Amino acid sequence: MADPLYELLLPHLNDEIRGSTTTGEAPSPRDPTTRAYLERLSTLSLKSLATTEDTSITHASQSNTRSLQALSKRSHASITTASDHLKDLPELLTSINGEASSITEGIKTLESGTNDFAQKYERSTENQVLDRRRAAALLNRSFERIGNILELPSLLSSTVNASAALGAGGTSGSASTVATSGAALTGYASALDLHAHVKRLRALYPNSALVASVVQQSDEEISNMITVLVTTLQSPTLKLAVAMRTIGWLRHLTSTSDSHSRSISHGGEEGALGDMFLACRLITLRRLLEALQPLKQLADQESKNREANAVGDQQAKGIGAQSERYLKRYIEIFREQSFAIISMYKSIFPTALPVPDTTGREVPGSAEDGITPSKQSSTGSEHAPALAALVPELAGMLSQNLRDYMPNVVDRSARDSLLSQVLFCAGSLGRLGADFGMMLALLGDIGTDSSTASIGTQEWAEAMKKHRVQASRLEVLSSGVASGKKASVAPESQPQSPVVAAR
Repeated sequence: MADPLYELLLPHLNDEIRGSTTTGEAPSPRDPTTRAYLERLSTLSLKSLATTEDTSITHASQSNTRSLQALSKRSHASITTASDHLKDLPELLTSINGEASSITEGIKTLESGTNDFAQKYERSTENQVLDRRRAAALLNRSFERIGNILELPSLLSSTVNASAALGAGGTSGSASTVATSGAALTGYASALDLHAHVKRLRALYPNSALVASVVQQSDEEISNMITVLVTTLQSPTLKLAVAMRTIGWLRHLTSTSDSHSRSISHGGEEGALGDMFLACRLITLRRLLEALQPLKQLADQESKNREANAVGDQQAKGIGAQSERYLKRYIEIFREQSFAIISMYKSIFPTALPVPDTTGREVPGSAEDGITPSKQSSTGSEHAPALAALVPELAGMLSQNLRDYMPNVVDRSARDSLLSQVLFCAGSLGRLGADFGMMLALLGDIGTDSSTASIGTQEWAEAMKKHRVQASRLEVLSSGVASGKKASVAPESQPQSPVVAAR
C-alpha cells in the first residue's frame, strides 16, 4: 500500500522541491521516516486528511524548527571549534606524515648503529670494558645473594659461640643444665648445617675467590667448634649423654672431612676419636688430682720428716695422718673418675674395645717393682687399643703415689683401710674388665726402714683375705638369702660382687 501511495505523492513532492529554495531530491521510499509516514497516511480517513493533516504537519515542522534553534544555540561554540579544527586537519596530517618519515629514517640509522655495536663487541672475548660491565651487571643482580653468602661465616661464628656459652655449664647433670646442654648441641647441629651449605657452594663454584674466602673463614669457625667440643670432653662433671652427643658431632665433623675420614674406627679398630676421648678424660683426671696439691704438700713434708729423722714407736703415733688423708682423697677421686672414664668409653665406642693379647708377649715393666710404666705400655704397639694402654697408665699413677706416701702411714688399721679402698677401686674397675689389683700386688715391700711397718707380701695377702670376706658377706646380703641361710662357701673362693665393686 505504501508504494502506490508514494507514487501518487511523488509528483507533488517534486513540485515542492522545485518551488523551494533548497536543492535536493525526493526522499526514498525505503527511508524509515518516509515509510512510517506513508503507513500513517494509509490509516487516516479522508476527512482527517482534508481537515487535520495540514495542521499536524505544520505543528511538527514548527517543533523541529524550535529543536534546531535550541540545538544551534546550545552547541554553536563547539560546532564552530570543530569546524576550525577540521580546516586545520589536512595540515596536521601532512605534518604527522613528515614526522613519521623522519622517525623511519632515524630507526634505520639506529638499527645500523646497533648492528655495528653488536658485531664489534660480541666477537671480542677480551674486551675489558665489556667484561667490567658484565661483572657490574651480575653484581647488581646478585647483590642480595652475595650479601647472604658473606654473612655465613659471621652467622656460623655466632652460632658456635652461643652454643659454647650455653654448653659451658651444661655438664653437671641437673635438669636446667641438661636442658642448656641440649640447646647448645642443637646449636652445633645448626652450625654443621651452615658448614655443609658452605661446602656445597664450594662444589658449585670452585673457581670463585669469594666462595674460597667464605670457605676458609667457615673452616676456621669449625676448628673453633672442634676446640669447644674437645673442651667439653674435658669437663670434670661430664655425663654420658653429653659425651655421646659430643662424640657424635666430632664423628660427623671427621667423617665429612677428607683429611680425617680415615681416622674413624671401623669394626674392632678403635680410631682416633676413642684415643682423643681417653686423652681428654685422662687430662681431666690429672687436673682433679692436681687440685689435691695442698694435701700433697703436707704429705711431702711428712716424707721429709720421716727420711730426716728415725722416729721410735712412741714418737710415730702422730706420723702419717696427712699422708693418709691425701691417699684416701686421691684414691676416692681416682676410683670415681677412672670408673666413669672406662664405662663411658665402653658405652660410646662399643666396637673399639680392646681384645686380649694372644701372643703370649709379656708386658714390659720396671725391674724394681714389676709395674708397667705408662710410657712403655702406651707405645708398645702401633695397633694397641688406647683402652688397653690406659689401665697400666692408671695403675702406674696409683702405684706411684702408694709407693711414695704409704710408708708414712704407720698405723696398721689406717694401712688396712687404705689397702681395702685400693682393692675396692680395683674391683670397681674389674666390673668393666680393668681389674689391676694383681698388678698392685707386685708392689712388694714399700719403704726401706724396718720401723715403718712396710707393706709386705703377708700384709697384702691378709688385706686381700679381709676384702674377700667383706665382699662375700655383702654379696650374700645383697642377694637376699642371708636371712634364712648361712654361707657355706669358703670366703677365699667367693667371687667379687658387682655391688661391692660399685661401692
